[in-house]
Amino acid sequence: MKNFKTLLFTFSMLMLGVVAFAQETITGTVIDGDTNLPLTAANVFVRGTSEGTTANVDGVFTLKTSRTSGDLLISFVGYETKVVPFTINAGQTLNIGSITLLTDSEELEAVVIVGAGVIDMEEDRKTPVAVSKISYKEIQQKSGSQDFPEVMKNTPSVYVASQAGGFGDSKVYVRGFDQTNTAFLLNGQPINGMEDGNMYWSNWSGMTDVASSVQVQRGLGSSKLAISSVGGTVNIVTKATQLREGGFAQSTIGNNNFIKNTVSYNTGMMENGWGFSALLTKWSGDGYNRGTYGEGQNYFISAGYKANEKHLFNFLIFGAPQWHDQNFTKSISSYLTNGRKYNNNYGYYNGDYMSERRNYYHKPVANFNWDFTINDAMQLSTVLYASWGRGGGTGNWGSGRVRTADGHVDFDAIAENNAALPGAIGSLGNGAYAIRNSVNNHAWYGLVSNFNHKLTDNLSYNAGIDLRTYKGDHYRTINHFLGLSGWETTDNAQYPGGYIVTDAFSAKPWSSLFDKADDDQKVNYDYSERISYGGVFGQVEYATDSFSAYFQGAVSTQSHIRWDRFGYVEAEEESPKVNNTGFNIKGGVSYSINENHTFFGNAGYYSRQPYHDNIYLNFGNDVNPLTENEKVTGLELGYRLRTQFIDANVNLYRTTWEDRVTTTSDEDEISGDRIYFNNSGVVQLHKGIEVDFAAHPFTFLDVKGFGSFGDWTYDDNIYQRTFDQNQNLLDEEIVDVEGGKVGGGAQTTYGFGLVYRATGRLSVDVDWRNYDNLYSTAVVKNNIQLPSFDIFDAGATYKLTFPETSLTFRLNVNNVFGEVYMSEMTSANPVEDGDDSYKGINVSNNVFFGNGTTWNFGMRFNF
Repeated sequence: MKNFKTLLFTFSMLMLGVVAFAQETITGTVIDGDTNLPLTAANVFVRGTSEGTTANVDGVFTLKTSRTSGDLLISFVGYETKVVPFTINAGQTLNIGSITLLTDSEELEAVVIVGAGVIDMEEDRKTPVAVSKISYKEIQQKSGSQDFPEVMKNTPSVYVASQAGGFGDSKVYVRGFDQTNTAFLLNGQPINGMEDGNMYWSNWSGMTDVASSVQVQRGLGSSKLAISSVGGTVNIVTKATQLREGGFAQSTIGNNNFIKNTVSYNTGMMENGWGFSALLTKWSGDGYNRGTYGEGQNYFISAGYKANEKHLFNFLIFGAPQWHDQNFTKSISSYLTNGRKYNNNYGYYNGDYMSERRNYYHKPVANFNWDFTINDAMQLSTVLYASWGRGGGTGNWGSGRVRTADGHVDFDAIAENNAALPGAIGSLGNGAYAIRNSVNNHAWYGLVSNFNHKLTDNLSYNAGIDLRTYKGDHYRTINHFLGLSGWETTDNAQYPGGYIVTDAFSAKPWSSLFDKADDDQKVNYDYSERISYGGVFGQVEYATDSFSAYFQGAVSTQSHIRWDRFGYVEAEEESPKVNNTGFNIKGGVSYSINENHTFFGNAGYYSRQPYHDNIYLNFGNDVNPLTENEKVTGLELGYRLRTQFIDANVNLYRTTWEDRVTTTSDEDEISGDRIYFNNSGVVQLHKGIEVDFAAHPFTFLDVKGFGSFGDWTYDDNIYQRTFDQNQNLLDEEIVDVEGGKVGGGAQTTYGFGLVYRATGRLSVDVDWRNYDNLYSTAVVKNNIQLPSFDIFDAGATYKLTFPETSLTFRLNVNNVFGEVYMSEMTSANPVEDGDDSYKGINVSNNVFFGNGTTWNFGMRFNF
């Protein structure tokens, strides 16, 4: 009996211990630092144990623990983990209150910032500009297998088209201005092409893996750099060396055999002040349209060093070598006849697939950043950068193309015809056919430095320099002879006797780094250019809690020179040097009636130097005498409403763009020769209204929407000159285009979206957008309007959490409803009567016809 009582007493004490073991309770609320909204499904764990939980839809968590003291680890994918010490008395409940998590890119206490003073990310409209921000979380969720510009598609006045042309062949329009007239920055580095301002997104295919945030400043914006952007400025901030040790492994699959695998690891900031981060991606896919296969890799390496509280250094290198086959120019009617996935740029050679249109490129980018905190009032931020582009694109060479009965390239028949030529030697006049490489190599170096001085609590100024130098090399070689033993070249001015080209060069991104063609192995053009740029900029800003005003100014000078080793004899290969100076001034004010209502206005004027390709006529050494600085005037008014449940913006804008020079080309239908059209004095007037909102009616539901209603027209006649391929003037005339619609981007866009947090683990989001008033890019008075279309996106995220790790699943589905979805229309036939006149438009690269669906599914493990 005594033993029984002893046993009973022991058992009772054990049960009391168990009760005590489970009595300690910790509660709190996790808040998103960006939105101040509950962060649903945030992870909460006690360090060193398996005791943990997740926050509910209100961000509230309740955690049972056996510990009376220790550390809570509070984390969420894409956010910095926060460590919260706790001490609790046995049997009590501890409420630790609200815990705010910041995104990785905004954690300012360690090595994570890259060129902070140069990047110029505006927050909360302290500077009066129209701005939209895309967070790291949204980039990761929405990108999937799509091109990077797709993350901007729910932004007012931004039109993005991609998918069907080929991997990376996206186009972006901001307020009706194409991407050559929108400034894109990467960690403070301008990345638009210096020759023509273009953006080739295939060179940046890894951006979705390394971008931590994107800010779209529409209109003149508030960028401090000495750049003149007409449509807007897009700041892309990449990851840098991360504060916290850890990483992730991610795998994504999608339609048309898309596969993408990524692995990343961060050492975190070590005791010696150093930290390292690395990322590697491999992807491949068949493409949406037939014959648009692609494959590539992305790599990212970052090393950070915090010398002391004053000096932060970061070095990173980022590259995305890739190749992808393309869906090149053809008329809309060919798609309507042959189906929406039609592509006639490929065929078969000896039974193997072959395309005559392939883009291949490798463009490593290196940044060295130094952030110097001189004192509490003064900071200096400097970015030294370089990029080295190698690669190009393939295409047909010669007139002997043969097609099969279904319209594809018959490479076997071409090879038979080539072999039958005398000596199997091809030339431009004997019906031979080969595939050529158009090589575009460059080396680009630059420095951007910005000094910021806070004079008082309300008044500050900054000043800086922007220096760049660019050297480009362009020529054509043979990629595949298709049965020929060589190609005779007779039009090289420096080889009057001609020569036979016998070397073939690959179209692969890695080997292009080392390919070097001799001058007598080039079959067409062979020229280089040097563009040097120097600018200074400054800004003064006054800001109080309710009022802010700023004034900015910049002056820049550019020099241009080119060397043509094909079209000119050696003594004349160097062009005249052209120097030109530009400037911009802009300013604005913002006034908040109270914390809910803010009004702003800004205005600016740009005198912008013309691009290199518009200075020299038709890719020759002759200087265009009609080229002058373009004049841009921008006016903008805006209003912002911000309450606990809704954040809404309204913007009115008016932009005039004068003295544009454009150059286009086409083939003469009779001779097949290239004809060039040079338009001078082009004037565009873009005006419109933008509305966007984000509402939070319930803790489990977010509602958002936007609308952009533009009126973009040509505001004067143009002076058009026509040249043949030898630069002989064929015709000149005044062309009436006044009142004609500006094409390329949809002038009317609107959309709505929902995010529903069903549980602490599961969320669902949907987006719908409509595009209307989309016109051909032809500069004509009676432009052709294309049919409107709709795009519907849906996604679902499910997350499992473990101590200090998590596993996330994501599904995206995209569907197009409508007949036409495109980004670049190269030319148009005269307008015909009837609603189907658009069928005669020639389209380039990005086309999507009829209802079509794309999807991707991803899994990410964070550790």
